[in-house]
Amino acid sequence: QKAGQLFSGLLAMNVVFLGSAFISSMIFNHVAITLADVWILLSILKVLCVCWIICYLLGTSRQPHAVLYRDSHAGPIWVRGSVLLFGSFSILLNVFQIGYSTILIQCKSRVEIVFPSIEIVFICTQALFLWHHSKDCIQVHHNFTRCGLMLTIATNLLLWLLAVTNDTIHMEIESQLRNDTTSCICPNTTICKVFQKGYILLYPFNTEYCLVCCSVLYVMWKNVGRRISHHHAPHIKPKFKLQGVVFGPLLGTATVIIGICVFMVYQIQATGSAPNRQVFVMYYSYYIVLLPLMSVGAVIGTIIHALEKRELDTLKNPTRSLDAILLMGAALGQIAMSYFSIVAIVATDPRDLLNSLILSYSVLLIFQNITQNVFIIDGLHRQPFVAATEARHRGHARQHTAASELPGEEETTTSCKQEHTQISPGKEEEMKEEQNHEGYDQRRVSMLELGQEIRKVSLSYIQSYSHLSWKRRALREISFFLVLCNIILWVMPTFGAHPVFENGLEKSFYGYSTWFAIVNFGLPLSVFYRMHSVGGLLEVYVTA
Repeated sequence: QKAGQLFSGLLAMNVVFLGSAFISSMIFNHVAITLADVWILLSILKVLCVCWIICYLLGTSRQPHAVLYRDSHAGPIWVRGSVLLFGSFSILLNVFQIGYSTILIQCKSRVEIVFPSIEIVFICTQALFLWHHSKDCIQVHHNFTRCGLMLTIATNLLLWLLAVTNDTIHMEIESQLRNDTTSCICPNTTICKVFQKGYILLYPFNTEYCLVCCSVLYVMWKNVGRRISHHHAPHIKPKFKLQGVVFGPLLGTATVIIGICVFMVYQIQATGSAPNRQVFVMYYSYYIVLLPLMSVGAVIGTIIHALEKRELDTLKNPTRSLDAILLMGAALGQIAMSYFSIVAIVATDPRDLLNSLILSYSVLLIFQNITQNVFIIDGLHRQPFVAATEARHRGHARQHTAASELPGEEETTTSCKQEHTQISPGKEEEMKEEQNHEGYDQRRVSMLELGQEIRKVSLSYIQSYSHLSWKRRALREISFFLVLCNIILWVMPTFGAHPVFENGLEKSFYGYSTWFAIVNFGLPLSVFYRMHSVGGLLEVYVTA
């Protein structure tokens, strides 16, 4: 097993180094190595990966005793759902790129149409493979499977590296916006603008897709040949239930609503020809208010973890180990961008209002990432609470709610029957009055039943909330609040709010190409960090 892991790892390392050499040569020497050469290399790698995935789907996974074990921790639904979501947006991105290159076919090469077409096939095949087989602990063709997985990981890493460093289309779009006559002239301006806007909006999803696929494939690589014993399997898998939380959802919902309003105003103002300075002040002010609240919540949660008597979960779990590594690694993207911003601001004019807001935002963001990572990783390594006491409390709650039910339904129905027998059918007016009276009584009964159900649910929720210890209540409130905060902090940069590139400060300080590479390195990692934090915080919430 160690030899197979070593050989497959060396294979991936050599492929990554070869691709990195091609991409670096393209950046520093446009004449010797062009973008088309890099695309041809990546297309060959993608064709090889697609062939291996087809062999796995039709051959390896169908062998007798091929999949005897499945890792319950690997490939949770939110990870596989994100693969499908980001894969769909990546396919749409490539469709826009094909359409854009087709319109400008007079000054574009054929490779710029063939490359995204192969990419669509690769994304579809890989998404199908990960959706159905991300939990597999394959027991046959070990070395072949390890090499195939590592080759696919290396290909995704190279695609991510190319997306981070390749700014040709962005430069072309900017030159067209400046009405530069040296660029390609688009015959249909409206369609070109649609493709340009769609490409810029969907660009971060492609890098996000590559990172998510790398993480899932790495867990599959670790699980090749793994045999899961009975003591590794969890006896009772906790499920997500919205119980024991009141203030977290309220504060989180308010945060999301305010964030959506800020995001909409920012998108309207910042996408114009001359972005308003006030919109950047509003955007950074929202972050400056929110980030300290998130940091305080994470610090309090970490202190509660230290006060708990829950034992640490020391069982071998590749998924949990990868989660911790990904949280720390993905946070480096946002932290690196923050430090670059701090240096640029301190070296120019830190006393300006907008510059001081950006400086505060960068410092608070670093502190928030660190505190949240400590809280999540500490929570992931804790044993879940025993559910026996909860079952006992729920039994008491049911007895309490059953004893407090309103005895209104039977009395109302008997009174309806008595009234129905007392009234004798005589005239049509009396029949109509009787029918109206019965309809009124039925509506009254249904309203009483609805009131009883609402009261039962409310009493059950209050009972479950009151029977939780204050530590568990605090952990659930903090986790749920941080989940909603990370969701809105994921939505805003994912769907086009990029003030780090649009405010112009860092871009003018470092230069367009340098800052573009820094942002394309840090922004996808920061978006991936927010999404991965949501999964970790939900795990902390469920086990609390």
